[in-house]
Amino acid sequence: MPINIPEHLPAREVLKEEKIFVMDEGRASSQDIRPLNILILNLMPEKEKTELQLLRLLGNTPLQVNITFLNTASYESKNVSKNHLDSFYTTFEYVKNRRFDGLIITGAPIEHLEFEDVLYWDELKEIMDWSKTNVTSVLHICWGAQAALYHHFGLNKFKLSKKLSGVFQHTLTDPTIRLVRGFNDVFEAPHSRYTSVSIDEIEQNDDLKLLAVSDDAGAFIILSKDEKHIMITGHLEYDACTLGEEYERDLKKGIDIEMPQNYFPNNDTTKQPLNTWRSHTHLLFSNWLNYYVYQETPYEWE
Repeated sequence: MPINIPEHLPAREVLKEEKIFVMDEGRASSQDIRPLNILILNLMPEKEKTELQLLRLLGNTPLQVNITFLNTASYESKNVSKNHLDSFYTTFEYVKNRRFDGLIITGAPIEHLEFEDVLYWDELKEIMDWSKTNVTSVLHICWGAQAALYHHFGLNKFKLSKKLSGVFQHTLTDPTIRLVRGFNDVFEAPHSRYTSVSIDEIEQNDDLKLLAVSDDAGAFIILSKDEKHIMITGHLEYDACTLGEEYERDLKKGIDIEMPQNYFPNNDTTKQPLNTWRSHTHLLFSNWLNYYVYQETPYEWE
């Protein structure tokens, strides 16, 4: 999928080196096709890393995609330069009168807070409510998934006894669902969180369907019955090194943290972890863009 992103976005050169098809605005405008418009609400602190991770995945099918990055107006990130935000991001005020084919709401390291105590919770609620009528399909990741389950379906998160960090096996509950078409019956995926959601509450909710579950990590892929909302409780978008970087960061902060499970080869932190989830990550994003965005979105929103 050729992705149309701002010319000077730092991720552009890395994507080109990785042979990801990046298109400039001139070439995009010359193609007589209707591109998909994807909005990314990036709540992660290290925004440039998340940009690169998501753009890799959005650039891997035959569709043309225009990307718009969104950040919160009610809270200013402290881990990215204001110049970067001003150059490549916009706020909800400037997109609320538009319609988008897809929306991605990322995770955020704020699980210790009640949802109502998050500084931008009211703004996020407004965006989630707006998405019901202005977005064809919404993909929610990690804390973003928990926020969606709470706001749209009334399911609250609960605190774990320790951080869930590592790469875990998951089992499909229904391989016929389009989102997981092509998945292996058992597959691996990384998690990094302090909270979780109840499998029983998901299964008892008539508006939700649990598609993948892990004995160690719990509920993983949840789909709303109307297929508009997709909730992913882990981080399929993570690079091979991401969990290790988070582990080192927490150690430097003096946090009493365990080594990520099933991650470092032979639990040796000097050895490079392997990405054992990449193919399923690409497949999930490809299935989402094809079946839930491209096949469902009207050619002309009006």
